[in-house]
Amino acid sequence: MKRVLFSAPSVRRLLLAALACLSSPAPASDRIQIVTEELPPYNMTEDGRLTGMSTEVVQAVLEEVGVQANIQSMPWARAYDIALNSENVLIYSIARTRQREQLFKWVGIVAPMRWHLYSLPQRNIQLRRLDDARRYQIATVKQDAGEQHLLARGFAIGKNLQSSNKYAHNYEKLTLGRVDLWIANELNARYLARRAGAEVPVPVLSLPDLADDDGLSMAFSLQTSDALVERFRQGLKTVRDNGTYATIAKRWL
Repeated sequence: MKRVLFSAPSVRRLLLAALACLSSPAPASDRIQIVTEELPPYNMTEDGRLTGMSTEVVQAVLEEVGVQANIQSMPWARAYDIALNSENVLIYSIARTRQREQLFKWVGIVAPMRWHLYSLPQRNIQLRRLDDARRYQIATVKQDAGEQHLLARGFAIGKNLQSSNKYAHNYEKLTLGRVDLWIANELNARYLARRAGAEVPVPVLSLPDLADDDGLSMAFSLQTSDALVERFRQGLKTVRDNGTYATIAKRWL
């Protein structure tokens, strides 16, 4: 048998190549950035750990499709801007509105959602239609679906909208009488009221036309491959079909 001899430099190159293969990162097509906000109980930080119903669903989908990625929580306006302008970005929990339909590649619903205008019961505010709310001060979150909905209908920040970066701030402003109304989704409003141990605001006007879906979604930036988006759609479908979604929802709803 003829022996093949390797020089020391050749051996070193072979070893380095082998180590590179073992430690190589995931394919570029699988590397994604995930952004969200503090929207309890959908997504929130507790004891330094990101949790919430939507977060658990997203984590289950990641496991299903075999993709590892860190989730970053930040003010919604920043998360929204990153998802609009960067490649391979997954954003949740995002309302699928007509205004946003062509701005993202939609994966699917991760949690239920119903939007209302809220007030305190002692204020006895009665609204028959959205136009009736124009004479009141309304708390909104910068760039979220509620604020975008009102801006598109002629409401204005500094006139009848008070915009902030956190949902909890808006609940505080309502209870302190700094605003008359608060636009929020039902699960978030109930959660913040229970956590504060304060009076629960009452919905004075439902907003069924705010979103095209009956829930909050996960979506990718437009600069993401269709193949990767489809993998996540199938992953979410599997999570729903195999009972994982129902198990998560039971813990939070």
